[in-house]
Amino acid sequence: MTPRFKILLAVMAVSALALPKLVYPIVAIDVLCFAMFAIGVDLLFGFGGLLSFGQALFWGGSGYVAINVVHHLHGNLALAIAAATGFSLVLGAVAGGICVRRGGIYFAMITLGIAQIGYFLAIQLTNWTGGENGLQIGSRGTFFGFSLENDTAFYFVTLAIVALCVFLVLRVLDSPFGAVLQAIRENESRAVALGYRVNRFKHVLFTMSATLTGLAGALYSLGNHLAGLEMLDWHTSGAAVMMAILGGSATVLGPVLGAALYEGLEYFISKTPFTAGTDLIVGLIFALCVLSFRRGIAGELLARRWRRTST
Repeated sequence: MTPRFKILLAVMAVSALALPKLVYPIVAIDVLCFAMFAIGVDLLFGFGGLLSFGQALFWGGSGYVAINVVHHLHGNLALAIAAATGFSLVLGAVAGGICVRRGGIYFAMITLGIAQIGYFLAIQLTNWTGGENGLQIGSRGTFFGFSLENDTAFYFVTLAIVALCVFLVLRVLDSPFGAVLQAIRENESRAVALGYRVNRFKHVLFTMSATLTGLAGALYSLGNHLAGLEMLDWHTSGAAVMMAILGGSATVLGPVLGAALYEGLEYFISKTPFTAGTDLIVGLIFALCVLSFRRGIAGELLARRWRRTST
């Protein structure tokens, strides 16, 4: 972990603590959840070289599971989060076994197709999903005996979970497993020649990504008291990919920064007279950032150190 990385981590940690004072707590919760979602997407794309447009399946599916558990078990929040995370782990393991057999554009299309199956199932299973109206809960319930009806309290619980997940992801990527992933991303044929079972590593990575994404989706649904079809839509997967690229792919902290910027833009633009053109403005800013920062914002900040030492 370089000094520049530590400084960026410290700045983002301080910003996270102050975020509920800068925006509505519910918006701050959304930022954290999308940050974890973007990290999950970037695990595949940035560290595995696999571009997925189907991660919304785990984001939305786990959201529905969490809301159903709270609704039927009268507010056991810890059980809801655990059930949703377990659901995404199992679903990710099954879907990953299918998807990782292909690469490139074929992998992207298979993930998109599987996600669309989930979307259409959600439309049909109205008793569990609420159909087009979504599924709502009146109360978040308790978390190990503590009430989390207050949005700020729920935000800090979410922040603790996200911080723990970021720590675990950094540890995994700094392990021999992470080194093999880097080798596969840079030269898959050489990794195969060295005897590594590449598809197994991709399968594990896909399952990790799905689990992390599902946990984020559960927290998002519980934070907003709602799970709806838009969570399963492929546009949601595309938004997470944009966040990862905008902040800086393969940096871990980059997707967090990208999610904060993306959600922040949507929040502040919605308060201006240009509300109807929010998507257009966000798209233009995204294009400008990609053209100006080829490695993403965090990627460029971290790369400057290497340019200075090489000159």
